[in-house]
Amino acid sequence: MTALLEAPAAPPERVRSTRSWAAALGLLPFLGYMLVFLGGPLFFVISGAFSDPDGRPTAANVLASITEPQYRAAFLSSLLLSAVTAVIGAVFGTFLAQAVLIGRPDSPLRRIVATASGVLAYFGGVPLAFAFIAALGQTGLATVFLRGIGIDLYAGGFRIDSLTGLGLTYVYFQVPLMVILITPALEGLLPQWREAAENLGASAWTYWRHVAFPVLAPALGGATLVLFGNAFAAYATALALTSGSIPLLPTAIASALSGNVLANQQNVGLALGFDMVVVIAVVMVGYLFLQRRAARWSSR
Repeated sequence: MTALLEAPAAPPERVRSTRSWAAALGLLPFLGYMLVFLGGPLFFVISGAFSDPDGRPTAANVLASITEPQYRAAFLSSLLLSAVTAVIGAVFGTFLAQAVLIGRPDSPLRRIVATASGVLAYFGGVPLAFAFIAALGQTGLATVFLRGIGIDLYAGGFRIDSLTGLGLTYVYFQVPLMVILITPALEGLLPQWREAAENLGASAWTYWRHVAFPVLAPALGGATLVLFGNAFAAYATALALTSGSIPLLPTAIASALSGNVLANQQNVGLALGFDMVVVIAVVMVGYLFLQRRAARWSSR
């Protein structure tokens, strides 16, 4: 027993090596999942985008996805819709999050907004489209109510299945998603910074302009990029609400792959998918860069 108690401990290098192998083994299921459900489809999209129907290498599909009018219109519409809804969602989401954080940490309003944001941020697809049709369709509840008080939305040119109506639907889930993303950054603003600014004679606007906003800028930019990517890749809501009448990149991909518009355009559809992958990759790189800058303040 004495000999066992006096046995030397394992060297630190051996302990670290054992932990590294254990961590690597723990990552194997995740890596396998990524390889099957992300790597495989990504390889299929890229190889198909640069191949003709006979399997020969070509760049004609990618060129067609960029230069042909119908695909270029879908690409530009998706960019416009995503950018506008991301900016609107970022602005209103930030103001809502800040308004809630002003109250007590244990206030019911704060808990309600946090819970509602977690639910509504992922409320999309066919249920969301049906909810907006029931509310703002030609015979929707909100439309009938507004018409009763003298406001006729459809007389002014509004349509729920237009680009404006679709953007309004996207904002519905963009705002709560922004609340979720920006709340930790707003909570990271130290009260001492505001107190120091006020002691030096700074107004509330001066504090936000010269102290708070420069600190929040990387987090705001990264969250807005996430909103852009979220709207850019949305498919089910747009298809259910507009039945594909609005040219968008996800619906154009579906039409090309299924041959609804033109036959033998499957490889062009894969090229459109490759274009979407490139855009999302740029968004993610920008998000990671801004997150690294935002982490500098959270670590201080």
